[in-house]
Amino acid sequence: MTDARRILQRLRDREALSPAEIAWFADGLANGAVSDAQAGAFAMAVCLNGLGEAGRVALTCAMRDSGQVLRWDLPGPVIDKHSTGGIGDAASLLIAPALAACGAFVPMIAGRGLGHTGGTLDKLEAIPGLRTGIGPDRLRAIVADVGCAIVGATDDIAPADKRLYAVRDVTGAVESIDLITASILSKKLAAGLGGLVLDVKAGSGAFMRDRAGAQALARALVDTANGAGCPTVALITDMDQPLATAAGNALEVCEVMETLTCTSVSPRLWDLSCALGGEALALAGLAADPDEGGARIAAALRSGRAAEVFGRMVAALGGPADFVERWPDRLPAAPEVRVVPAPFEGFVTAIDGRALGMAVVDLGGGRRRGDDRVDPSVGLADLALIGDHVAPDLPLCVVHAADAAAADRAVAAVQAAYVLGESAGAEPPLILDRIAG
Repeated sequence: MTDARRILQRLRDREALSPAEIAWFADGLANGAVSDAQAGAFAMAVCLNGLGEAGRVALTCAMRDSGQVLRWDLPGPVIDKHSTGGIGDAASLLIAPALAACGAFVPMIAGRGLGHTGGTLDKLEAIPGLRTGIGPDRLRAIVADVGCAIVGATDDIAPADKRLYAVRDVTGAVESIDLITASILSKKLAAGLGGLVLDVKAGSGAFMRDRAGAQALARALVDTANGAGCPTVALITDMDQPLATAAGNALEVCEVMETLTCTSVSPRLWDLSCALGGEALALAGLAADPDEGGARIAAALRSGRAAEVFGRMVAALGGPADFVERWPDRLPAAPEVRVVPAPFEGFVTAIDGRALGMAVVDLGGGRRRGDDRVDPSVGLADLALIGDHVAPDLPLCVVHAADAAAADRAVAAVQAAYVLGESAGAEPPLILDRIAG
C-alpha cells in the first residue's frame, strides 16, 4: 500500500518513484492527506536527490491533474508564453494581445512578483478596477470573445503546486530544477494549451544568473512539457540589464502602452515580443517559421490591432473601457519624483539587475512577504542601459516614490547598482540561445 512514509523513504534512498506513487503524493498534497512535515521532507529530498526526467514529467502531470484542467472548443489554436522573471519585463502584456490579433487564443495564467522580480498580475492590476482573480467559466468566456485573458490561478488550478510552493519557500527548497519545472508547467498545462513558448532569463537580474544554469532549466522545461504532450520551445534571453527602461508596476504599464500604441517604442521590449510571439505562432501553425511569425506580431503591433485587443481585455477584466485612449490619466502616479544623477561622467558597463529589483521592492513596488500590499505607482523610470552615456546632468534613472525618505534610499541603491567606465563597450545580445524539443 502506498503511503507518504514509504515514498519519502524511497526518495531518501535515491530510488526512482513510479508515476503512481508520484500521483498519490500530488493528490495527498491537494486533499490534505500529506502533512506539512511530509511535504517539506518531499521538497527537500527532491532538492537533494532529484527525480530524474521521467519523475519530473510524472510530477508535472500529477500536479496538473490535482485540480481542474481546462478544455477548449475554439476556432483556433490555444497557446501561451511564460517568463521565468526579470526586471522591466512586461512583454506578456504585449505578446498576449498580439497573438490574439493573429488568430490565436491565449489563456495566460500568470503570477505575482517573486523576490526581486516583478509579476505580470501586479502590473495589470495597476490599472484601476482591473481584477485578475476570475473563475474558469469567466476565463473561457473572455478568451472566446476577446482572444486572450491574463489571469491568476484559482484554487482549483494545480492545488498540489500551491501547497508545495508554500512549503518550498519556507524550507529552503526553492532552487531545485525539478520542482521549479513542475511548478511552472503544472499551472500552464492546466490551462489546456496546445503550445507553449518559454522565456528563460539569464543574468544579474534573473533567478538563473549564469547561462549554464539557464540552459539547464530551459532544457528541463522543454523536455518535460513535450513529455507531458505540450509542444514547447524556449528562448534564453539576456537579463544582465533590464528588458525595458522602467521597473515598477504602473511605470511598466506606461512603457507597454507607449509601445502598443507606437507613440514611443521600447526597442528591446518590441524585439523580444516579436521573437517570442513569432515562436508561438510557428508552434501553433499560424506561421511557417518563427521569422514569419515575428513579422506577423510586428504587423499586429504597428496596425493597432494588438492595442485594440488589449483594451477589450482590460475592459472585460473590470478596467476602464477607454484605457487605450486615456491610459496616461488612468494610471496612479507617485507623489515624490527624484532624478538619480550619475556620480561622474562615463558609460554604463554593467548593471546589478537584482539590486534594481530590490530597490523597487524597497520602494513598496514588490513584496517581502506574501501578504504585503504593493504600491502600483512607485518604481524606476528612464533607466540607463548598458552602453549609455551618463553624467551628473545625464541621469541613471528617475525614482518614483511614496515619500522623500524612500526616494533617498532608492537613489543610493540605484547608484550602487551601476558600474561606469570610460568606454561604452558592446551591448549584450538580447537572445542568447534557443532550446527546442
